[in-house]
Amino acid sequence: MEFAVGGLAAVGAGFFTNPLEVIKIRMQLQGELAAKGKYTTQYKNFVHAAYVIAKHDGIVALQSGLASALWFQFFLNGVRLGTYDVIAKMGFIRNKNGDLVLYKSVLASSFAGVVGSLAGSPFFLVKTHIQAQSSKEIAFGHQHNHESTIKAFVNIYKQQGIKGLFRGSTSSIPRGIVGSAAQLVSFDYAKQLLKKNDYFNNYPLLQIFMASMIGGINLTLLFTPFDLISTRLYNQGVDANGKGLLYSGYGDCVKKIFKSEGFLGFYKGIGPQYVRIGPHTVLCLVFWDELKMIHSKWKS
Repeated sequence: MEFAVGGLAAVGAGFFTNPLEVIKIRMQLQGELAAKGKYTTQYKNFVHAAYVIAKHDGIVALQSGLASALWFQFFLNGVRLGTYDVIAKMGFIRNKNGDLVLYKSVLASSFAGVVGSLAGSPFFLVKTHIQAQSSKEIAFGHQHNHESTIKAFVNIYKQQGIKGLFRGSTSSIPRGIVGSAAQLVSFDYAKQLLKKNDYFNNYPLLQIFMASMIGGINLTLLFTPFDLISTRLYNQGVDANGKGLLYSGYGDCVKKIFKSEGFLGFYKGIGPQYVRIGPHTVLCLVFWDELKMIHSKWKS
C-alpha cells in the first residue's frame, strides 16, 4: 500500500506541474552542443517559453506527454517513496532517540531513488520524446515525431526491443540518487527542525509547505545538471543498431556538453526546473503525508 500511496501522490502533483516539465525539456535541448551566440534563442525564460510554445504549437502543447508523464510519476515515486517509507518504518534511518541519522537517510533515499528511476525509465523515455516535439520553427534536439504514447512504445519496441525502452536508463541512476537524496533528506531534516523549534506545529500543512520549499531549493541546485544529462541521452536519435547519434555514453555526454556549452550549459532550464520542482515537491509531499494519514486511519 505504501507504493500505491507514493505513486498517487506523485500523479496528483504531476498533473499540475507537467506544463513546466514541457518548458524545462524544451529549454534543456535549446542550443544542444552549440556555444552561446551560435544558435537562435527561441526561449528566453520560462514565461517567454510558455508563450512561444502556445503560439507555435497551441496551448494544449503545454500538456504534451501528460499520459506518459503521469505513468512515469506513478512508477518513479510509487517505488521511490514506497521504498523509502518501508525503510523508514523499519527504523533504519533514525537513532534510539528518534532523530534522523544523515548518512543512513542519504543511503535509504538514494537506494529508493535508483530503484524508482529504473522502474519508471521507459515512461521517462517516451515522455521526453513527446515533450521535445515541436514546430520546425522552434525545434531543438532530435524530433522523434511520435503520434501518441501508445504508438511510441510500440514503435520503440518493434525497432529496438525491450532494450530500446530502457535506452538511457544508466543516466537515471545518478539522477535518481541525487534527486531522491536531496529531496527526501532535505524535507525530513527541514520538517524535523521546524518541529523542534515549534514553528507552525499548529499548522501542519504550512509546516509541510515550508519543509518542501527548502527541499526544492536544494534539489534544483544539485539535480539540474544530472537531469539535463538524462534529457539529452534519452532524447538523442539512434542508428539502426540502437547506438546514439550524438553521445556514446554518459561520460561522452558530459564531456561534449562542457566542451561546447561550458559549465553553465548544465544549468539550462534551471528557471522552470525550480518553478516546477518547488510546487511539485510541495504537492507531492503534501499529498503523500495526507494519503499516509488517511491510510493509517483506514487501517485502524
